[in-house]
Amino acid sequence: MSGGFDMGGSWSVRFPQHEGIKCYALVSGQCWLCVEGVADAVRLEAGDCFLLPRGRPFRLASDLALTPVDAHTTLSAPLHGCIASYNGGGDCFGVGGYFAFAVNHAGILLGVLPPIVHIRKEADKAAMRWSLERMMQELREPQPGGFLVAQQLAYMMLVQALRLHLAEGLRGGVGWLFALADKQMSAAIHAMHDAPAQRWTIQELAERAGMSRSTFALRFKEAVGESPMEYLTRWRMLLAGDRLANSSDSISVISLALGYESESAFSTAFKRVMGCSPRQYSRGRKQASASSGEGEAARAHQLEAVAG
Repeated sequence: MSGGFDMGGSWSVRFPQHEGIKCYALVSGQCWLCVEGVADAVRLEAGDCFLLPRGRPFRLASDLALTPVDAHTTLSAPLHGCIASYNGGGDCFGVGGYFAFAVNHAGILLGVLPPIVHIRKEADKAAMRWSLERMMQELREPQPGGFLVAQQLAYMMLVQALRLHLAEGLRGGVGWLFALADKQMSAAIHAMHDAPAQRWTIQELAERAGMSRSTFALRFKEAVGESPMEYLTRWRMLLAGDRLANSSDSISVISLALGYESESAFSTAFKRVMGCSPRQYSRGRKQASASSGEGEAARAHQLEAVAG
């Protein structure tokens, strides 16, 4: 979902826990950002961008001493492609989006990000200025197709913010996301992603990276935080989990497609990485999906009742 908020006067708004990732930027004004579990509040200035990848409850406020009000019951027009306003707006304006993930292994991205990613360098803000200004225009002056344009601009903001954070973290950041910025590590990671069923060896991956076997193994562990074979196994199991939840493929078909000749060897690896057997995982995900569908239907009925 994409949209904006326009706040006026003195205000403090509390937002509940969320799934996925939120990415917003201030177009004008100033405010404070407080995230549950993070000791220090963050001062946001015009042009600043922030990502909230852990789903924790958070608060935006003009004054930290104010008692917060609930966002869902206070902000007007909390709809996709709209500007939610408070106290008539005019003092602090922000735009951005909320990104949910359709697959169950989003943790491979979110797990390497801190609770708050704060983009505030002038050069970084300049890199995002066009997207912000264009999105502000789309939201304030609705035109045919505006929802789609705002959505794509929100995607651009998210990717740009992740790129800027990635560049900032190259001086010691650990994880596959940071490793992608290294051309040699990226070549090996892309090879595993493109052909997860291949029986990769450290030597073959090292050749993709243009390095010796021993140097590659050491560099990969330092950059990603786990060995190449550990990373490959985890990637395979994440793909397997997605297919178990979203396809009718049998466990034997999935195991063969991911390079395992033995279903028992696949099941052992799956349980070690995912914490349960493939059958238990499949049942749990499908039950959760059914419950989620019932919940979405109930919420749709509620929205229809309000609209009516």
